[in-house]
Amino acid sequence: MTEYLFNIVRASFNLINTASAWIVISYIIAGALHDLIPVEKLHKHLGNKSFSALFKVMVSGVILPICSCGTVPLGISMYYAGAYVGPVLCFMTATPVINPIALILSYGLLGRKITIIYFIIGLTFPVFIGWIANMTSGRELFYAPAYSEDGGFRSDMREDKRSVSEKLRSGFNWMINDFALVISKYVVTGMLMAGFIMVSFPSSLIQEYLGNPSALSLINIAVLATVMYVCAVGHIPFIAALIAAGASPGSAVTFLIAGASTNIAELLSIYRMIGKRSAVIYGVLVTVCAVFLGYITNLILLPDYEPQISIDRIDYSIKSANRLMIIFPKEVQYLCTGIILIFFIIAMYYKIMTWKEMRKA
Repeated sequence: MTEYLFNIVRASFNLINTASAWIVISYIIAGALHDLIPVEKLHKHLGNKSFSALFKVMVSGVILPICSCGTVPLGISMYYAGAYVGPVLCFMTATPVINPIALILSYGLLGRKITIIYFIIGLTFPVFIGWIANMTSGRELFYAPAYSEDGGFRSDMREDKRSVSEKLRSGFNWMINDFALVISKYVVTGMLMAGFIMVSFPSSLIQEYLGNPSALSLINIAVLATVMYVCAVGHIPFIAALIAAGASPGSAVTFLIAGASTNIAELLSIYRMIGKRSAVIYGVLVTVCAVFLGYITNLILLPDYEPQISIDRIDYSIKSANRLMIIFPKEVQYLCTGIILIFFIIAMYYKIMTWKEMRKA
């Protein structure tokens, strides 16, 4: 039992370590932009239900090679600054699902046909998620304190004569004393859950079942991929292995979409920071859409689909992707992991003290 728990903690630590640098960078960006970007401008571009707002965040998300955990702080900071929930979830979906590095690896490891389908899905799927979220959301459609009672800008947010340095200090103060504490609490909790899944259901076992398309339906694959934590590009070699083992192209596409677009840490953060309805809508939409898109892929490519694996193309694609990918030194990863864990410990300390005060009362 002790060894089992240790393995869960170790797996969780490795997951946090993988994403930690991007998470800390997103904290810094969120803090810097919190008071620096004029609220009116953010409201104008993202504080509405228009398709143009969804398209703008989709494009910005596509060009950022950040894993889903790195997009959570940025997306939630946008929401608290006045962006509607649709553009926020669109951004959270687009960023990890598709980016230049993922496309290069997909072409080299999965072939041209799947890459074309993947590219089309990556451009349309996030916009669809955002549109549905805008249409079905209730009170959590936008963060109410960012708006006045008539739905317009708050009068006290229209004019800010502070200097840039004062805005930066204010933003970083908010990030350190509020935002990073809350997000770190849910990121670490979610990673512990993901570590439990990895230890309880190791990749060798998952690959054994997913490698045989008759063993699990697309629904099982989508649910599994939705709760697992996978990197924005690290899941593509895993998918290539599934196809090589005999998985259908639809199974690969289902895992490609559901695995990258969400995980436990992200769902937990959405649930606690935005609302239960948004978390449920997002999780269900991702799962249903991943299954549907996988089914359509099978209709298009089967029964004549054959994995097109070229060693030369794979080697070239991996080298090209490595040139674009930012790989942080281990020391930086450990430092960022330490920062996140410190925020987590402080947040849990405050939570425990609050709970004790409530019991005394």
